[in-house]
Amino acid sequence: MSVSSRMTVATHTLTWMALVCPRRPDGVVTSDQIADSVNTNPVVIRRILGSLRDAGLVVSRRGQGAGWMLARAPESITLRDVYLAVEPDPLIAPHAAQPNQACPVGRGIPPVLREAYGRAEESMKEELAAVTVADVLRDTVA
Repeated sequence: MSVSSRMTVATHTLTWMALVCPRRPDGVVTSDQIADSVNTNPVVIRRILGSLRDAGLVVSRRGQGAGWMLARAPESITLRDVYLAVEPDPLIAPHAAQPNQACPVGRGIPPVLREAYGRAEESMKEELAAVTVADVLRDTVA
């Protein structure tokens, strides 16, 4: 089992863009430039940017001056928005195989855990909704 770092990479990406894009005449940055800050391969960044674009958080420009820009103000992008854009799987996944239905625990545990996990994920989303990319930028460069 592994823990995803997509949320962290996406938040780093958007925070860096919030800092750098306004300082550029065209407001555009490249995946190579972002990857340098994140210290990862540009392919990783392009995958993340694709998910962020699909969610309406960034836009891409093709051709001369190609690159990426924020689609919304950093104050209007919450960490909940970022999470929903890049984390397609539930926070805590159920077991991949169906438990033994002849066992009372195996038969009864899936709905109990689904409910508990669902409440936990909703609580996390509420907390993430209270923090914007602008907040992260402010606290990062303070």
